[in-house]
Amino acid sequence: MTIAILALATALAAVWLIFMSMITKEDWIAAAYNKVLDNIHAIDRMRLKDMSNQEKLAGYHGIALRVMRIFIRVDSEKQIAKLESQNSQLQRGRLKALRIFVMPGYVLQRKYETINRSGLHKTILTQNLELYGRKHAENKTKQLLAKLLSYPIIGVALPLVVGAFVMGLGVTTTGMAILGIGPILVLVLVYAMYDEVSDRAKKRREAIARQFPNVVSKLALLVTSGMIMDKAWKETAYSQELELYKEMQATSLELDNLVSPEAAYGAFIDRCNTKETAKLASAIMQNLSKGNAEIGLLLKGLAKEAWAERRHTAKRDSEKANSKLMIPTMLLFITILIIIMVPIAMNFSGI
Repeated sequence: MTIAILALATALAAVWLIFMSMITKEDWIAAAYNKVLDNIHAIDRMRLKDMSNQEKLAGYHGIALRVMRIFIRVDSEKQIAKLESQNSQLQRGRLKALRIFVMPGYVLQRKYETINRSGLHKTILTQNLELYGRKHAENKTKQLLAKLLSYPIIGVALPLVVGAFVMGLGVTTTGMAILGIGPILVLVLVYAMYDEVSDRAKKRREAIARQFPNVVSKLALLVTSGMIMDKAWKETAYSQELELYKEMQATSLELDNLVSPEAAYGAFIDRCNTKETAKLASAIMQNLSKGNAEIGLLLKGLAKEAWAERRHTAKRDSEKANSKLMIPTMLLFITILIIIMVPIAMNFSGI
């Protein structure tokens, strides 16, 4: 059995090495591009966090400020400088920052076109369109698929080798545990990578749906007061820095750069991927030539629908919360009942 397991592990390692030997410049460029993009997003997140923390610290003075600086950090500049240096090296062709374990996945996608036409590819691409927009969605999809294809090969081979080695030493139980748990753990971790993207996209859609009533109400107010649609859109977009507002900002920039309204609002629909934003953008595109009066009425109608849906959603969420609380409440009730009844039963038995 040990020999068979080692043979399987060797075969998996050999497959991984074969694909490693087939890496081309195109694969390295794709991996480097995604690493640079990841670093840029990480830098943006750190800067936003530092700005937020700086605003929090602005409310403190004297000793309180010194104490709060211990808990609220605004010193990401060293990490940012490190990531910027890494990006500079990657752009000059120095690829030390790249993880070679993921590279066979890029080879597989390049050699087998069916992977890029699969349902998995389409699902991930749709999610990345929301998270990164059309410009980066394809590359981020390639990056995630590379991980999903590469890690199971080398990740399953490693516990097989370790498990077989431990069994060879005579520790059969431990070896079997490694053989059983190791590959399953690797596959669970690989699935978690996919699920994390799906979860982020879902949470983002939910946040956009929550923000929509405020956005469409403000648009309706501005348009009915006489402001043209483009200006009302920009005014609303830059009033906050939440998810939906940022997507509106991106659309506003595209319109300023002479992108056609159809293309700009179409991209907005793809990035948001909610029925509410699709209805809003479609209404705007269909009524661009009809003046503020008609668009204003449409926006008022959308606002009314949005707030009604918001109330229904809040009611559904409260009902879900109540149902989730039923189990701990029942457990607490049973526990209290046991605490009360056990001493009584013991007293009766003593009598």
